[in-house]
Amino acid sequence: MGLTSPVIKLCVVTLLYAAAPATAKAEPCRSESFEGTSYIVCSFDPTKDNLRLFWLRNDGKPYRTFSALVADLEAKGKSLQFAINGGMYRDDLRPVGLHIENERELTPVNTASRSGLPSQIPNFYKKPNGVFYVGHKEAGVLETGRFIARRPKARFATQSGPMLVIDGSIHPAFIVNSTDRKPRDGVGVSSPTKVHFVFSKSWVSFYEFARFFRDVLRCSNALFLDGGVAPGLYAPELGRNDPPAHGGYGPIIAVVD
Repeated sequence: MGLTSPVIKLCVVTLLYAAAPATAKAEPCRSESFEGTSYIVCSFDPTKDNLRLFWLRNDGKPYRTFSALVADLEAKGKSLQFAINGGMYRDDLRPVGLHIENERELTPVNTASRSGLPSQIPNFYKKPNGVFYVGHKEAGVLETGRFIARRPKARFATQSGPMLVIDGSIHPAFIVNSTDRKPRDGVGVSSPTKVHFVFSKSWVSFYEFARFFRDVLRCSNALFLDGGVAPGLYAPELGRNDPPAHGGYGPIIAVVD
């Protein structure tokens, strides 16, 4: 009769739907290279991804390891999707500077300075240092003085240093051909809704690391988190659950599902 039966139409639609591949959620972490150095880059949108900080368990003791955080979250029916060591901490794993969780300031901002030769000054005190924060609808990295002046509404925040990129300029103390090369990790923002965590797979100088954030990821502001043997990464899709090198992690930046 020249007409397609409604039953046949329904079957065709059903078969096409069943054959269509399910849209897979893009993995947050990827490998990138720049000028001979390899990096792991993990990117998140703070308006969609549950980006937060952890330091102390309910008993008041630091988590110390990613595995401990995984176990605690699973007991609450949640899962850890990503984690990275979240900035400088002391021998007792107490943050050196500002640490905010759930809008509660657990340690205050640190504006102290150190004098001496550049090689003798700890990284946190290589001014300017800065603050990475997560608000209700955005995330950002600000030089510490500007963070204090603006005091954005932060749900979570961690202070570390030095800054890598400041309003599009590389930290003035960084040396172009520096021989101080180590594994390093850091965080930068290319927009209020695009946060990039970077973990160097090979040894890199501060200047080279800053250039990757600025010239490849287009981050106008970026912050160093840690270096040497200290950087740690939790990324299940990469098979990474790095143990801490100094007896435990202090602040931990994480994405929770």
